[in-house]
Amino acid sequence: MPDQQAIAMESGFRVYLAQVRQRALSEGVSAKTVDSVLPSIRYNERVVRLDRQQPEGPTDAPVPNFAPYKARHVDASRIGRGRSKYSELRPVLGRIEAETGVPEAMMIAIYGHETNYGTVTGNYNAPEALASLAFEGRRRSLFEAELIAVLKMIDRGVPQYAITGSWAGALGKPQFLPSVYLRLARDGDGDGYADIWKSEIDAMTSIANYFVKSGWRRDEEWGFAVSVPASFNRASVKTLAAAPRCPRVFARHSKWLTIAEWKQLGLTPDRGYWPKDTMLASLIEPDGAGKTAYLLGGNYRVILDYNCSNFYALSVGLLADEVRK
Repeated sequence: MPDQQAIAMESGFRVYLAQVRQRALSEGVSAKTVDSVLPSIRYNERVVRLDRQQPEGPTDAPVPNFAPYKARHVDASRIGRGRSKYSELRPVLGRIEAETGVPEAMMIAIYGHETNYGTVTGNYNAPEALASLAFEGRRRSLFEAELIAVLKMIDRGVPQYAITGSWAGALGKPQFLPSVYLRLARDGDGDGYADIWKSEIDAMTSIANYFVKSGWRRDEEWGFAVSVPASFNRASVKTLAAAPRCPRVFARHSKWLTIAEWKQLGLTPDRGYWPKDTMLASLIEPDGAGKTAYLLGGNYRVILDYNCSNFYALSVGLLADEVRK
């Protein structure tokens, strides 16, 4: 970027931050915090470039197969490290599961997918990244709200190291956005501070709390692999509902049927046994007809609430199953 352009961009950024300052003050952030943070940040072109590179594409673009994604995200290394972390944290995880109903292995699977068990949490200054993304404008309402939230975190005493995260402002071992941290982060070790950056106990407790608040059902599985008969009539189970959130994700799911009804349609579980007949489930065939399909319970929708991607949710569920073995 030529110098004059850079100067103009930075000038516009400063004008925008002055607006943010007024909003932050109106929402209760102290002038001390606002005036210690906002003047110290600069427009970060790199995070804007990374955001623009995210795969969005037209809604009618073909969806790729799940198998290559699964091979990268439910691989031997991630499974092995997950089992080690599972064994290490079992006493803590068992207590959290007893309190919340969220399975131990599910917490570990989220941990593994979000930050590779805490090894990749990001090194971007969160206020700077969020301010830059908000200023760019495509998703200003989202990123400006998160910028105000991270200012509130700082105002409440969250230390400097804690405001470093992903280029999109996600923080700590579970990669919570600031607004999620304020709502759902929990202190699991009793020290009075929900430290999702340094405390695995706090991170796992916070992940479980996220799932509980999203509607996790105790003692119900997320889903399982099935084989679909060649004669199966897919049109008969096509959903007619239009999801208000992530419509392209939910459009790939069939309508809800009970397990008893799926049995009658000729599906068979690859593992050899069924859950209870009354459980409701929807069908997804992420690699097309004739390949492994999955029946998805209500708890699958909770994983989607964490990250609204079928590939993500399927791989989290499958990693949890492998970790538990």
